[in-house]
Amino acid sequence: MQRGLMWLPLLVAFFWLAWAGWNEYQKLQAYERWAGQFDRYKYDVYAALGQKDDQLTWGKPTRKEPIDLQSVQISNVQEIKLCIDNQSFELDDPNLPAGGKSIAIDLFLKTNSKASIPFTDVSIATDWYRYLSGQVKAKS
Repeated sequence: MQRGLMWLPLLVAFFWLAWAGWNEYQKLQAYERWAGQFDRYKYDVYAALGQKDDQLTWGKPTRKEPIDLQSVQISNVQEIKLCIDNQSFELDDPNLPAGGKSIAIDLFLKTNSKASIPFTDVSIATDWYRYLSGQVKAKS
């Protein structure tokens, strides 16, 4: 009886890990279906992002498809900033951190509004920042 009770937490942990893996797999499958319509796309825990021509679309990934979708025309973006822990950085900044708690690309629109795309990894964020900065410069 004691040995059975001793293994119970391990059994619960195993089922929780199996469920978490299945849940993440379902999110990835839904993302792959959704991303098929875009020329360039990315997935992470915080956001699914896709770009088709001048349209940039992102939302929160779920098991069905991304929700809370937001879209912006790249031609409507006035300025773009890379923000790590609420501080703006340039790509050539020697103080650019390798990580942070909050990583985002902030898009400042010509309508004086702001949109923010969250990221989990600085290297992926800098790649998208570099790409989107080039797109914004080319459109203006």
